[in-house]
Amino acid sequence: MELDKSSLMKVVIVIVTIMLYSSIGVFAEDASKTEAPYFAVFTDDSTDVAFPLISTNVYVTISGVIANVEIEQVYENSGENELDATYVFPMSHNAAIYGMQMIIGDRVIDAVIKEKKEAQAEYDSANSKGYTATLLEQHRPNVFQMSVANIGAGESLRVLMKYTELIVPEKGIYQFVFPNIVGPRFTTDGESWVQQSIEDSLAVKNTELNIDMRIYAGMPLSVDCKSHEINFDITDNIATGYIQTHPGADFIVDYELSGSTIQTGLLLYESENDDEKFFLSIVQPPRPEVNYETPKREYVFIMDVSGSMSGTPIEISKNLILNLLDDLNSKDKFNILFFAAGSSFLSPSSLPVTPDNINKAGQMIDNIQASGGTQLLPALQQALAMEIEEDYSRIFVILTDGYVTVEKQAYELIRNNLGEANFFAFGIGEMVNREIIDGMAYVGIGESFVATDFSDAQTMADDFKVYIERPAMTNLKAMFSDINAYDIEPPYIPDVFADRPVIVYGKYDDATNGTIELSGDLAEEKISETYKFSDYLNNADQNIAIKYLWARTRIKLLSDYGLASNEDDEKSIEEEIIELGLKYGLVTEFTSFVAIDSSSVAMNSGSNGNGDKGDNTEYFDDMEADNNDAGIISIVGSNPVTSGILRLRILSTENINPAELQLRIVSLDGSEILRMDLNESDINNDISTNISQLSSGEYLVYLISEDSIVDVQKFIVIK
Repeated sequence: MELDKSSLMKVVIVIVTIMLYSSIGVFAEDASKTEAPYFAVFTDDSTDVAFPLISTNVYVTISGVIANVEIEQVYENSGENELDATYVFPMSHNAAIYGMQMIIGDRVIDAVIKEKKEAQAEYDSANSKGYTATLLEQHRPNVFQMSVANIGAGESLRVLMKYTELIVPEKGIYQFVFPNIVGPRFTTDGESWVQQSIEDSLAVKNTELNIDMRIYAGMPLSVDCKSHEINFDITDNIATGYIQTHPGADFIVDYELSGSTIQTGLLLYESENDDEKFFLSIVQPPRPEVNYETPKREYVFIMDVSGSMSGTPIEISKNLILNLLDDLNSKDKFNILFFAAGSSFLSPSSLPVTPDNINKAGQMIDNIQASGGTQLLPALQQALAMEIEEDYSRIFVILTDGYVTVEKQAYELIRNNLGEANFFAFGIGEMVNREIIDGMAYVGIGESFVATDFSDAQTMADDFKVYIERPAMTNLKAMFSDINAYDIEPPYIPDVFADRPVIVYGKYDDATNGTIELSGDLAEEKISETYKFSDYLNNADQNIAIKYLWARTRIKLLSDYGLASNEDDEKSIEEEIIELGLKYGLVTEFTSFVAIDSSSVAMNSGSNGNGDKGDNTEYFDDMEADNNDAGIISIVGSNPVTSGILRLRILSTENINPAELQLRIVSLDGSEILRMDLNESDINNDISTNISQLSSGEYLVYLISEDSIVDVQKFIVIK
């Protein structure tokens, strides 16, 4: 926005776009929680300002453990003045926003991913020229902001947003949450995301909320909605449900992947529009209540005894370790590696779990004098160099306050040794560096715990025992045959625990003859299952979220943990994030979505809103825009188009030759879909065209007269 324009701003009016019955001064304490979006509205004149939410349509597709969500929210500037607005929507830190559209009246504004500075410059330029424009930025992984400029009085506004996220199970239960009404948010970085007011909002009973949900599990499942009355139909491992309601409580759905034995599934994504193909394989352990023999376990406690752990932290660590040892099986083994500036083992090799050995461990901890620095990296290297106990599931339990300066090196070491041990991190004491505790657990595909006092030590030990109690499948391997599988995440597969599935995903080439063999040890038994990629191609075009999850994981490893995809790559972390963000169309800390009102700009200059013609003009290179005032043709009915019929109306034939009129529908990549000569009947009545064969996406409809562009409108199809 130009300085002279912003200086004219007399008032900032905040309108809640979703009804609030909670108190205004609520603060978000959990960074993983989401909040309902709202607008901060800017106008030169505060007279009769109203920008309420009319309806919300939510389309949820869950592929196993991945949710892909499309949201359509309809707002209306029912005031008398043009508005600028800022649209803020916190989300789960696991969510990856990969699509944004704005529809102002009949005009569709498509977001394009750009480097952040370039996107900001394009938005500012469009805003200063009076064009409707949007800018979507990431403040942090769980907070996004979209700015929109120049919303005319009386215009409706539709926000179309797409995101995907991984649904992490707790105790074998997967939970999807779509937030509806939550209080306002305030940041500590000087960004006061203004309090919200309900003055000009519609009553909840007048605001629609429609949710259409599908779960493609790939294995038997059960579904339960905790928040709303909705019936799910389950057929062929697919659950479908639909509800028409009003905003209120968060929409919460729990689902379980059923079965009393190890379950596996394979999901594929293939599309004619993508040059890459993606797969996701799930290994789901038995449900917790199912009885089975657990494999033998070897616990290696890597215990920080540096100076910062002196006193209470050492005692908390001791209590935690002894609580865990008291509940181990007699066939299990354990060892303790004490580290500070140097390190030493309780025993040269792991010891059987016996009362005498547990007492020995307690006495050695009592004799420890905490002192010196925190040499975490050498301790991890020494633990990994231990002789492997054959047929044991090895579990590393790292206990530290986390005050080290080798985060990146520790992350790299853990990631590169996922096949050697299962990694769990405990933050000990009141002053814990939670970043490295969470980071070690994340890159180690384990869990993190924090014990600040003795009560926490007991609670965390109990929680950990429940979680770790039954590693169901060990020594997991994924072997590919007759297929080129690459860019696989994770690079090594950890053990399967009773409450946590293992997810392997990556890219592949031709699936015609390809197979994946998943093998491992289940108690004393070797098991192996082979799956043909060709058997899972039926729904391969519906699992688009897989590619965004893959890209989001790579970006998270880069941005949060500094782990480059290739150690020999000379690119910086920032360059790699930008490359991934641009390639996969994801908002990141270095890439943003920008959108300019391409329809109005195109009608005036023949451009796509970015100053050039774009690919979609190849059929019209020899044409000249003749009478490009908005409103010659109009799309009748709602947009997006979901009925399979596109209805058009010609509003005026002034200054054009009706005998030469022609309609053409063109995709954004320039492919002509339909060409239709019009007659007098078409001009005097609505024109209905069957578009049921079109896939989801954006399209342009041109009205042509004597080789001149009379008008152009954009429409979208959602299936």
